[in-house]
Amino acid sequence: MPIPFMKMSGAGNDFVVMDNRDGRIDATPDFISKVCARRVSVGADGMLLVERATDPAAAFRMRYYNSDGGEAETCGNGARCIARFAHLHGVAGSSMSFETAAGPYSADIVGDGVKLGMSDPTDVRADFKVALADGPRLASSANTGVPHVVYFVDDTEDVDVVALGRETRHHDDFAPAGTNANFAQTLEDGSLRLRTYERGVEDETLACGTGAVAAAITASLRGHATSPTTVHVRGGFDLIIHFTNTGGALGDIYLEGDARVVCAGDLHEEAWSY
Repeated sequence: MPIPFMKMSGAGNDFVVMDNRDGRIDATPDFISKVCARRVSVGADGMLLVERATDPAAAFRMRYYNSDGGEAETCGNGARCIARFAHLHGVAGSSMSFETAAGPYSADIVGDGVKLGMSDPTDVRADFKVALADGPRLASSANTGVPHVVYFVDDTEDVDVVALGRETRHHDDFAPAGTNANFAQTLEDGSLRLRTYERGVEDETLACGTGAVAAAITASLRGHATSPTTVHVRGGFDLIIHFTNTGGALGDIYLEGDARVVCAGDLHEEAWSY
């Protein structure tokens, strides 16, 4: 039987989103990676599934898979997209809470955008050195649901994001799980420009919501950003990060931005049986 789906985009991250509350979708790595393959199938950075929640107070449970087929704890832009998907399909109201592997999230639908309430960051560190092939680089890091390293640079256009991102992603300092790698530029108006190499996609993506949060809060620790911080991502969109920083204690994290429906249709077996 064909599987109904939506293709959605959040700030340039694109996703295949489906309702799996009836358990009909067998989300194997092979199925996910083939559906997410560009040019030969739907193509996406990842797949999102709405599943039944275990907590009666939650509208649903979010499952997120990177395009390589591996499941990740969360995805900020994906969470915003799945919240709007759930609202459009009558699974949740315009204000909702839902489960993720990174903890409970809340979301408010604002037009074609979503303001997402996230769990507090953990393992936040500012200004430590990472030994790379071209020499040591000053870095910061935070786990904003998934692990991120942030390098603050003079100009994001002068960075080899793929090479340095891949080296950081597989660096011994962040083994065995690996990390996402971000390159952030502080602008005169207090906003940030950001490029991200994503673990699981294994390439630069047009946006990363959890990376934008990591960049904003670590910039705040360095005295270079205040809430709300606007983050300009590679896809040409803006994400707005709201947070509190009380003596270095970070919390009340919100990620705000677009969550657009690109198209809707039916996924046929030929999309993954090749």
